[in-house]
Amino acid sequence: MDPLYQPSSLSGFDLAALGEPGEYPFARGIYPDMYRGRAWTMRQYAGYATAAESNARYRYLLEHGQTGLSVAFDLPTQMGYDSDDPVADGEVGKVGVAIDSLGDMRALFDGIPLDKVSTSMTINAPASVLLLLYQLVGEEQGVDPAALTGTIQNDILKEYIARGTYIYPPEPSMRLITDTFAYCAEHLPRFNTISISGYHMGEKGATAVQEVAFTLANAIAYVQAAVDAGLDVDRFAPRLSFFFVARTTLLEEIAKFRAARAIWAQIMRDRFGATDPRSQMLRFHTQTAGVQLTAQQPENNIVRVAIQSLAAVLGGTQSLHANSFDEALALPTERAAKIALRTQQIIANETGVTDTADPLGGSWYIESLTAEIERRVREYIDKVEGLGGSVQAIDYMQVEIENAAYEEMRRVEAEEQIVVGVNRYAETEEIHPEILRVDRAIQDGQVARVRAVRDARDTAAAEGALQDLLDAAVGTDNLLVPMRQALHAQCTVGEVCGVLRDVFGRYQPRS
Repeated sequence: MDPLYQPSSLSGFDLAALGEPGEYPFARGIYPDMYRGRAWTMRQYAGYATAAESNARYRYLLEHGQTGLSVAFDLPTQMGYDSDDPVADGEVGKVGVAIDSLGDMRALFDGIPLDKVSTSMTINAPASVLLLLYQLVGEEQGVDPAALTGTIQNDILKEYIARGTYIYPPEPSMRLITDTFAYCAEHLPRFNTISISGYHMGEKGATAVQEVAFTLANAIAYVQAAVDAGLDVDRFAPRLSFFFVARTTLLEEIAKFRAARAIWAQIMRDRFGATDPRSQMLRFHTQTAGVQLTAQQPENNIVRVAIQSLAAVLGGTQSLHANSFDEALALPTERAAKIALRTQQIIANETGVTDTADPLGGSWYIESLTAEIERRVREYIDKVEGLGGSVQAIDYMQVEIENAAYEEMRRVEAEEQIVVGVNRYAETEEIHPEILRVDRAIQDGQVARVRAVRDARDTAAAEGALQDLLDAAVGTDNLLVPMRQALHAQCTVGEVCGVLRDVFGRYQPRS
């Protein structure tokens, strides 16, 4: 890093090549006016215990100015198990909301008109199942599926690399994803079919460069799989979206987002021949860095989250979740969640950063840092492609991230990298805020509900729908059509995923 940045620092970089906001290569933002016309979507991630309790939290956040919903699911739901499955014991409703059936999804959005709100769902292996439940609830409300808006994460490759909530092996998982692309192009044209995530790589320890590089490498794999399946790139690519982390390293994060947009625009135009500008745009959601929250002096996290949120905004995000200060200890309380929402509202209304489309464009340091990140990202992408693409390079990416995480921990332990309240300015007496706890009775009630669903349904219709799904899984038909029929027949999330698990098997990590 140079002590001073000036035109010579750009090493011949042509500022005119940046283009304008809203124009290729979109480094300066994907819209000409950015936030001058409308602020980013304030989408606070929430979900815990039962659908009814999570519904109450959603209503609370919407009443206080949130502009989009973001659903957190519990681990059994993320892994495709019902709440009464033995493997779910002790995890029901703990890190998100338990969704076992159409009735649960109905309760989750009770009183929330789905044609008036955009909903993001952080779900991967069973993403298509939860999306179909959402569609069914919308139809019950009288909403045309074409009017539903939101995003499913649906990014299985990063689960193998960094997070671990996978079910099926890569090949059938990629089939599910491309089937979802095709189904949504026909039935849910405004829904974002995937949110290709670097966030969880960042949480595992990836550097900013690794986060962008491995996310874009995964995106290349998804687009190639869809093209190979016969889908037209300009038909599905406008619904692709991305998900990144925002760290406290303010300027590096801003440059990271700018570099990611420029690289993706070129990949889509030059490699895949996308001609629709919407196919070339990297639209992304951002979440502040959970891994940087500290249990020590947790109120310091309010400041960290404010800086991280500002990085996302100055980097041009389309939607943002600001973490609550108590999330290093437990699920957020209502008070902490409201402070996080107010943080976004203060940035939008009091800082002036929304007055111009690209506040930092042309900064010698930002442009130099962007160019350096772009160069290093391309090197990583070339390495992954040289190994045969993301599916073949899973182990390589895991090792690179683990090495980066180790190096950062070494720096913290050696006090080469300061974490306030942890290895500098620590306090012997810690005062912890009130935390949210999920009662064991939540699981007992959820188990009773899912069993009641099975007892009350038309057994023959449910069994017939599951058989149709099995036949499709063995064959080549789009899986979402029989999945929708099964869910409408009151089959549970665990039963639908169980059929696919029986046909496809379960992913077994190589290391």
